[in-house]
Amino acid sequence: MKTLLFMGDSITDCGRVTCGGAGYPVGLFGPGYPGLIASKLLGEQPEADWKIINNGISGNRIVDLYARWKGDCLNLKPDFISILIGINDTWHEKARQNGVEVPRYDKFYRMLLDWSLEANPEMKFLLLEPFALQFGAVAEDWMGEIAERQAVVRKIAQDYASRCTFVPLQSVFDEAVKRAPQEYWLVDGVHPQPAGHQLIFNAWMEAARKAGIC
Repeated sequence: MKTLLFMGDSITDCGRVTCGGAGYPVGLFGPGYPGLIASKLLGEQPEADWKIINNGISGNRIVDLYARWKGDCLNLKPDFISILIGINDTWHEKARQNGVEVPRYDKFYRMLLDWSLEANPEMKFLLLEPFALQFGAVAEDWMGEIAERQAVVRKIAQDYASRCTFVPLQSVFDEAVKRAPQEYWLVDGVHPQPAGHQLIFNAWMEAARKAGIC
C-alpha cells in the first residue's frame, strides 16, 4: 500500500467535508484537484493499492498546518505528502492583520519537512506553488508578497531536492488567461473554478510522474 496525503487550505479542501449524499461518504476527496488525482490513480493503478487522504482545511495558514501536523499528517504514516499553502498567510494579514510574514512562512515550512523526515527519512513531497491572479479578492499590493512566497517554496524544493518536487502553478495560470478570461479559471483571484482545478491536476500529475511517484 502507498499512502498519499494532501495538506493545504481551501483550495485543497474544496468542500470535502460537506460533499456527500447519493451513496458518497462525507469527507472523502472533494471535487477539486485532490479528487481528480485520486480518481486518476485509483482508476488506473488498482494494483498499486493507493490509500489517498485529503486533509486540506479552509482558512489554513502555514502555522495552522504546523499545529495539526502530527494528528492530521504524521500519525497517518504517509509515503507522499502534497502541500499547497501560503495564500492565507497573505490574505489573513491584508484582511485582519493575522497573517504570517514571509521569513516565518519559510521557517515553519522547513520545520514541517524536517519533522516529517525525522519520522520517515524516505518520505517524498510535492510542494505546490501558491498562486493568484489580480482580481476579485486579490489586490495589486498582494502580488509582490505572493511572489516572495513562491520563491520560498521553490528554494525549499531545491534545498530538499532529494525528497521534494516543486509543482509550478503561477505560470500555469498566467498562460491560461491567454486562452480564456481570468474568471474562467478562478472564482475570485484565489479559488479555482473546475477548469482551474484541472490545470492544477495537470501540473501535479506531470511533476509526480517525473518524480517517479506515479
